Amino acid sequence: MNRRWGAVGLVVALIAETACERRATVNLIVREIPLGDFHATRVEESLTVSSDSKHVAYVAERKGKQLVVVDGVEGKEYDGVVNGTPVFSPNGKRVALAARRDGKWLAVVDGVEGRSYDGMGCPIFSPDSRRVAYVAQRGTERLVVVDDVDSTECNRLMKESLVFSPDSSRVAYVAERKGKQFVVVDGVEGKREDGIESAPVFSPDGKRIAYVASRGDKWLVVVDGVESKEYDEIAEGSPVFSRDGKRVAYAVKRNVKWLVVADGVEGKEYDQLQGSSLVFSPNGRRMAYAAQRGGKRLVVVDGVDGMEYDRVGGITFSPDGKRLVYVARRGAKQFVVVDGVEGTEYDGTGGPTFSSNGDRVAYAAQRGGKQLVILDDVEGKEYDGLKSTPTFSPDGKRVAYVASRGGTQFVVVNGAEGKEYDRIASLLFGPGGKHVAYEAWRGGKWLVVMDGMEGKEYDLFLRGSKLVFDGPNSFHTVAVRNGKVLLAQIDISER
Repeated sequence: MNRRWGAVGLVVALIAETACERRATVNLIVREIPLGDFHATRVEESLTVSSDSKHVAYVAERKGKQLVVVDGVEGKEYDGVVNGTPVFSPNGKRVALAARRDGKWLAVVDGVEGRSYDGMGCPIFSPDSRRVAYVAQRGTERLVVVDDVDSTECNRLMKESLVFSPDSSRVAYVAERKGKQFVVVDGVEGKREDGIESAPVFSPDGKRIAYVASRGDKWLVVVDGVESKEYDEIAEGSPVFSRDGKRVAYAVKRNVKWLVVADGVEGKEYDQLQGSSLVFSPNGRRMAYAAQRGGKRLVVVDGVDGMEYDRVGGITFSPDGKRLVYVARRGAKQFVVVDGVEGTEYDGTGGPTFSSNGDRVAYAAQRGGKQLVILDDVEGKEYDGLKSTPTFSPDGKRVAYVASRGGTQFVVVNGAEGKEYDRIASLLFGPGGKHVAYEAWRGGKWLVVMDGMEGKEYDLFLRGSKLVFDGPNSFHTVAVRNGKVLLAQIDISER
């Protein structure tokens, strides 16, 4: 009874909100800041946009030489630039590249050249953008350079194992010397092992570190220098830290059975585990993963087995950690399980998502040849297709997604359909959830749309660019018109 009245109340609320939105008048004030002209000889695959979508860099060629162009400003010419560079720092304010000159390689950070080496990999920035590290080669030996300081040389370095901790205070990588592999953390070499499975993993707070090592035909997990028992196999995706860094878990195989080890304590055995499904709740108090018993799959939550199904996946905790949702399949039908309760069966379902407060759940589903969004167990309108997953506003009061009908696409916000376009991308809500913006393609041109109001047209939005809100009433992106790169700054004026 209460559930039905809740659904009616939701419909009334949506109608009321739509009416209020129609009374609002929104104007877009567009300011365009030039970021230079595109070089005709640019190397297309080198094009990169900073994560804040304010800067553009790429490699250009001139008379057999290569140079990097940042926001239209040319750098020095070199004999070559390493693939994968230039790279921006996470805050978008710095840029680095690896270049070749006279047979030697050097890192160039913010226009300043470093020492020369016989070989070099792509530089990486720390998460706080203050530090830089890269792999280099001197003769036949490899070394890591962190903040212009050379490490001790070794025979080999594991590809893509160089990593900063999330707090940027630490750096680690996997090295090899005389046939033995070891992890180096802040310049200190760890114990020699027959093998290291993958790059070391830092806890989110950067205080702890873990990795998987092999000895003979056995495998073990090393956490903060403390070794686990030896097992026959460690699942891919292990180990996993909780968000607060206090807990760590990993999936292992012993004989023919699999089990999860959480904080050093072994759990129940299963025929198989989906190691990549292992997840802690945001507060770190709960843990869930997918397991297999016989030919059936189940979700294990805090050590308690759930119902058995043919398939399970998409395990997600709510932001407060109190609720859990996942997708299950029985026969040819799929459905979403929320807090242990099965939803309606469909021909297919997408991954469910929670609102920021954890009170609401939305997901996409398919029935016959149509697709629809289910919000809090209430079905939305059916469409020919859904081109995005449902997205909640920050306050959880609104939900938006891109749908298609015939050959057109449009945005649906709380059940209200927007204008139709040839294509829509980059759908997002602004801070507080008051505004919704997206990029639209119409008749060979791209434009920004905010709350139904259209901005200026462009030839394209650069690959890797995105809409970024600077505040409740301002956002920007990087676009191109007539070969000119522009930082489009859009302010929202309401009447």
